[in-house]
Amino acid sequence: MDNKAEVREFLMSRRAKITPERAGLPAGPNRRVAGLRRTEVAALADVSVEYYAKLERGALGGASSSVLDAIARALFLDDTERTHLFDLARAADGIPLSGRPRRRSTSNVASRPSLRWVLNTITDGVAFVRDQHQDLLATNELGRAFYAPLIGSGGRTPNLARFQFLDPASKDFYPDWELFAGMCVAIMRTEAGRDPNDKDLQNLVGELSTQSDVFRRLWGAHDVRTHGAGTKRFNHPVVGELTLAYEELVMTADPGCVLMIYTAEPGSPSAERLRLLASWAASGAVAEPPHQETSKTVS
Repeated sequence: MDNKAEVREFLMSRRAKITPERAGLPAGPNRRVAGLRRTEVAALADVSVEYYAKLERGALGGASSSVLDAIARALFLDDTERTHLFDLARAADGIPLSGRPRRRSTSNVASRPSLRWVLNTITDGVAFVRDQHQDLLATNELGRAFYAPLIGSGGRTPNLARFQFLDPASKDFYPDWELFAGMCVAIMRTEAGRDPNDKDLQNLVGELSTQSDVFRRLWGAHDVRTHGAGTKRFNHPVVGELTLAYEELVMTADPGCVLMIYTAEPGSPSAERLRLLASWAASGAVAEPPHQETSKTVS
C-alpha cells in the first residue's frame, strides 16, 4: 500500500471529524469545511503550519514520538487511532509491525494439537481462531455449528470479511449488518497499518473493493479499531436470535492471530439457545448446514 497516501488520507479524515467547538476554538464565519483547518491543527499541536502540511501530505518519516503524540492529541485520536498513526510512521521509516515479532505463516495453526485441545475444553461458548486476514482457522464444536452459514459445505478456508460483504446470507446472520460491516473494515484497516507489506491482506482488500461498493466506501473512511470486548447480536438459522458477549484474546504463539470467545449471559434466552445449538451440533446435523452456497464466496 502507498504509505504516503495512507498517511494523507488518514490525517485528513481525522481532521475532518473534529469540529472547532470540540477543539475549544471559535467556529467563525465563512468556514468552508466542517472540521478543523490545517492551521488550527498545527496550532493545537504546537508545530509550524508548514511542518504539519508536510506531514499531512504523507511525509511522516522521521517524525518524532513527541510530534506524533502532539498530533494525536490535537486530533483527539483514541488509543487505536494513535497506535495506527505510530504504525504508519514506523512504516514510513521502514520499521514494520511496530516492533512486534515478524508474523509466521498461520497455515499450521489449525493442526496444532494443543490448540485443538484448548478449543475443545470450551463447551458452553463459541470459540474460534482468526488471523489478520479474517480467515477462520479453527473452531470448537459449538463454533462450527454457530458458523454453519459461513463454513457451509466446506472447501476453501472460511473468511469473515468475504462472508460479510459477498454472501447475501450475512445480512440474515447479522441483524446489525451495517455495524458489523464497519467493525470488520476498521479492524482490517488497523491490520493494514501494522503491516503495509502484507500482500495477502492487500489482495483481499483489492478483491472486496472491486466486488462491494459498501466495502469500498468504508475502506475509504480510514476508520480503525480493535475488537477487545463487547456484545453482538446474531440471527442463527437454527436457533434464532442470540445476544452474545465477546472477548478477544491475543495469541502470542501465533502473531496476528486472536482467539475469540462468544458467551451468553447465564440464565438468559440466548444461553438456552446456545445449549440448543450445542445439542444440534452433537446430533451431527451440523454436517448438513442450512446454507450451502458459502463456499462459493468465502476463502
